[in-house]
Amino acid sequence: MKAWPVQDAKARFSELLDACVAEGPQLVTRRGAEAAVLVPASVWRRLEAEARPSFKDLLLADAPRFAIPVPRRGRAKRRKPPAF
Repeated sequence: MKAWPVQDAKARFSELLDACVAEGPQLVTRRGAEAAVLVPASVWRRLEAEARPSFKDLLLADAPRFAIPVPRRGRAKRRKPPAF
C-alpha cells in the first residue's frame, strides 16, 4: 500500500484514484500520521457486506444481540382514582 501525503493526494487526486483502482488501497497521511485509506468500490462493498449480519443470521442466532430492559411487575405505585 503506497502512502500519499495529503498535499500530494489533493494535488494529484486523479492519479491517486487511478492507483487505487489499479493497485488496491492507498494510504493518505497528514503530517506523517495515517489519516485515511482510499479503497476501490468493490473492496468497500465486500467489507461492508461482511461487517453486518444478514436478517436470516439474526433470526437464527443462538443468543440475542441486545437485551430489552423490561421493568419488573408489581412494583409500580398506582394512583388513587379521582374523587368526584
